Amino acid sequence: MTDLSQPVAAAESEAQPAGVAPPLWLLAELTYRCPLHCVFCYNPVNYTDHSSELDTAQWIDVLREARALGAAQLGFSGGEPLLRDDLEVLVSEARKLGFYTNLITSGIGLTDKRLDALKDAGLDHIQLSFQDSTQELNDFLSSTRTFELKKRVAEAIKAHGFPMVLNCVLHRYNLPHVDKIIDMALAMGAEYLELANTQYYGWAHTNRAQLMPTAEQLKEAEAVVERYRREIGERCRIFFVVPDYFERRPKRCMNGWGSVFLGIAPDGAALPCHTARSLPGLTFPNVRDISLREIWYESDAFNRFRGFDWMKEPCRSCDEKTIDLGGCRCQAYLLTQDPANADPVCDKSPHHESVIRVVRAAAAREANEQPVLFRNDANSRRLAATHDDDDPTQGTRK
Repeated sequence: MTDLSQPVAAAESEAQPAGVAPPLWLLAELTYRCPLHCVFCYNPVNYTDHSSELDTAQWIDVLREARALGAAQLGFSGGEPLLRDDLEVLVSEARKLGFYTNLITSGIGLTDKRLDALKDAGLDHIQLSFQDSTQELNDFLSSTRTFELKKRVAEAIKAHGFPMVLNCVLHRYNLPHVDKIIDMALAMGAEYLELANTQYYGWAHTNRAQLMPTAEQLKEAEAVVERYRREIGERCRIFFVVPDYFERRPKRCMNGWGSVFLGIAPDGAALPCHTARSLPGLTFPNVRDISLREIWYESDAFNRFRGFDWMKEPCRSCDEKTIDLGGCRCQAYLLTQDPANADPVCDKSPHHESVIRVVRAAAAREANEQPVLFRNDANSRRLAATHDDDDPTQGTRK
């Protein structure tokens, strides 16, 4: 396994640009607290180990430094960002700085009063999540009774004049309902619908056996989406993100490690992707201790997988490496225990069989064979306490 505990200098080679471009997209994960308990949440399963949160002044410093670096798009996320009483203050500051702002929310707590305040603060855009088009499955997957509330929130978002993206994470349970989910989005007047098939990190990785769809389910859902696209035209733009496990080539994760995306966790840790904390041996710098400029340009964590010099074979000599940049480092680690390996989604990877085995197992298994593990504090503490030394972010069921 590659030893990530030993820092490396920022590599420059003929294949790497002479300089590092500034970040364009800042994700402010304001809190890991959340009223929902979704089985596919990308937050780390041991999120209870990271319970401290930046205060308002510290977040404002982050926004100012990120904007000075060149970041232009800002997402307020969590957990549930509405649990922060200072959300409107942060939105107002972001507006003054010139960010395009997006609130990524479950909708819980998004009252008319807060919508008015967010509108006044200059919020540009709201992305509202649903778990399904039915109350039964929506409420089961989040372990809450929130479906009717979410419908009212969707109406309120439109009434306040916000452009709205409806988001629904897809998996084995709700893929057969794609047509109903699209109908729901159309009825709510969503301008965009993001049908994001589950990517298996965090809680989704813990529940992978229960959530992984079959190839037939995915194919049928894609056909439904294509039919709706033809029928509705520009009325609502539908994005359908295929799960990596069903591809032959990996995606360019986050458009490249340390290339475009800069995430700040609730406790101030700076991350090159949402789930980078899953990688062992890397120390992620904290905005409490070091400037964003130094983090982005000089830190080992952000330079470790930039460019191509870190690559092993078959990536190092692959003529497609400039397209996918080796794929996802977190996925490589979760499936091969070495984040410097080729993403096993790629059929050139010597570990590609590990992906095929997971997909085959999904096709042979009933979805309800095992209970799902819901995201909550008790399960987070248990998983953190009973973790396997070879996979410290995922834990084991006991």
